[in-house]
Amino acid sequence: AAQWPLSAFAAAEGGNAWRMFEVTTRVELLKPSGVSKIWLPVPLLADKDFHKSLGNTWSAPGGDVRFVTEDKYNMGVVAAEIPAGVDKPALTVVSRFATRDRAVDVSGPSGAHEENAAVLKLNLQPTELIPTDGIVRETARDILKNVKGDDLVRARAIYEWVVDNTFRDPKTRGCGWGDIKSMLETKNFGGKCGDLNAMFVGLCRSAGIPARDLYGLRVAKSNHGYASLGANTENVTRAQHCRAEFYVRGYGWIPADPADVRKVVLEEPPGNLAVNDPKVQKMRKMLFGAWEMNWLAYSYAHDVQLPGSKGPKIPYFMYPNAETAQGRLDSLDPDAFKYSMTAREIKLS
Repeated sequence: AAQWPLSAFAAAEGGNAWRMFEVTTRVELLKPSGVSKIWLPVPLLADKDFHKSLGNTWSAPGGDVRFVTEDKYNMGVVAAEIPAGVDKPALTVVSRFATRDRAVDVSGPSGAHEENAAVLKLNLQPTELIPTDGIVRETARDILKNVKGDDLVRARAIYEWVVDNTFRDPKTRGCGWGDIKSMLETKNFGGKCGDLNAMFVGLCRSAGIPARDLYGLRVAKSNHGYASLGANTENVTRAQHCRAEFYVRGYGWIPADPADVRKVVLEEPPGNLAVNDPKVQKMRKMLFGAWEMNWLAYSYAHDVQLPGSKGPKIPYFMYPNAETAQGRLDSLDPDAFKYSMTAREIKLS
């Protein structure tokens, strides 16, 4: 059983108080066949100054559940195996975590703690869908050919290029898988957060700037008045969202989210806003250096081999996954699965 420390995070400096949330994910397999396997992500294992896991509980009646840590990215996985005889194979995970808004002052270095060299090396390497050579490197060189300055200036030029040249495509399933090589080759720069923020990360890496995606879930409405940038009900089954960050010596890891700028353009009422609309301009400025933490972070992991799975690797682990004797289920189809996710804020006294 998890311990829920209710009051440990009540206060924070400068009025940026910690908030505590509880997310319940329930998976039920409607068409079991043979042994059922279900995998769910849990909140980021490593504590950050903007995010702390407060523990998880789980249950899978009639099945075995184990908690597995993936070493390369230090990601937590709850893995259930349910034998063929169980009528309705199900797994429920309840996670609690605390968040507070995150901002890095990009006007000058703060002397931030220097990141471990192995972590920086990992976040310069290609993944299966985010190469750092070929057309990705050529595109980064083209963006930066007239840019003079340090890695912060260069990362900002890449951020502005992604905001100016991509668009949010509502037809993209889920969050998009982030196949940036295909996007660049076809010149189809449409997608969702998994595509657009992967584009930012890949271009940064190919320019020698350590960068990474952080995969997660919106859990509450935005306090900045943006309907498009929050979960506006307790049902967060389709509220997955990934973000990006990059590293500059002296500043540390700097949050960014060019994909949400394009979400504001497309979705913020009345919709299809101009890029120079004040609402867009405000978020464009804020989302280079800050994240509103109405959001749960799961992991930085790419190219994930689910423990005990016979299926292929997945590009990232942000959705419930399951397999039966018929093979892997479609993680983007919660109704056929079926799965549901709910979030609630727990008020700190």
